[in-house]
Amino acid sequence: MLLLGLCGLAFAWTTFRRARADALVVYCAHDAVFAEKILRDFERATGVPVAVRFDTEATKSLGLVELLLRETATPRCDVFWNNEWLGTRRLADANLLLPYRGPGHARIPAEWKDAAARWTGFAARLRVWIVNTRALPAFNDAALERALAAPNLTRVALAKPLFGTTFTHYTALWDRWGPERTRAWHRDWRARGVTEAAGGNAAVKTLVASGVCDLGLTDTDDFFEAQDDGAPVAMLPVRLADGATIVIPNTVAILRSTRRLAAAQRLVDFLLSAETELALAKSGSRQIPLGPVADANALPPEVQTLRGELTRAYPLAQQPDAVAEACLTWLKAESGLAQARR
Repeated sequence: MLLLGLCGLAFAWTTFRRARADALVVYCAHDAVFAEKILRDFERATGVPVAVRFDTEATKSLGLVELLLRETATPRCDVFWNNEWLGTRRLADANLLLPYRGPGHARIPAEWKDAAARWTGFAARLRVWIVNTRALPAFNDAALERALAAPNLTRVALAKPLFGTTFTHYTALWDRWGPERTRAWHRDWRARGVTEAAGGNAAVKTLVASGVCDLGLTDTDDFFEAQDDGAPVAMLPVRLADGATIVIPNTVAILRSTRRLAAAQRLVDFLLSAETELALAKSGSRQIPLGPVADANALPPEVQTLRGELTRAYPLAQQPDAVAEACLTWLKAESGLAQARR
């Protein structure tokens, strides 16, 4: 699977560098091994050539968001397919995104899209605990509490929280717990030696699947990759104090600077279609459709189960901008302090 992903990245970068002048330029933070097929299906269906740029696992989607902010004077990207929503909202707040209310946008429920139509969510993942069942064979809420109460957390893993869905997870805690409790929790885990994986959620998955760590925080797509590879793993949804789950959609947006508006709108509608959500649900990433699908029984059984968690989702789209800004500022400072202590 890793080899396929690397091949996809290499192919995508070559495609980006050698793109036709009329190609639709897409920056994509979703895994290349899954997104590449969707984008090539769009090309075949519409005849619109696509040049795609992916990002690395460790820094996505922050790397692409920062790139788009840097490129405002010389824009290149037409459509941004993000694998989360906070970075997309940063771009919207910077007035870089063009509102679009097409049929795809109309299909997605209000809680998963921007009220001003600058971005729309689709195909979500869930934040979950992944556990090595050889280390913790009877894994449930009680077993999780016991494991996290241990004086040493070196066999618990999470990705560095400056990036990706781990950062989104932290903002949900910041919003629900408040700054002081979030800081105290983070510092307590570090003091007890939690393993912070520099390689993102995929690295957390690998640490747990291989038995180096007993459990960790990741997303459903990484869990299913480990399961499909035959690893001895189980998962448990992350729940906030009120029982809410952390559901993180992909998002898609058109850059205000696009010179290929009609083609960009066609891609947005393609990504927000029931057919694309179904394809991503049936892929190895098992993503959860946010809009209606013609036949819910066509979804894999595990996706049908996960879909039930949408009704308990923490309302990401209602999170105040100040929450993410304050949390990120603190995490950057905390990271600098951590580096200084080493």
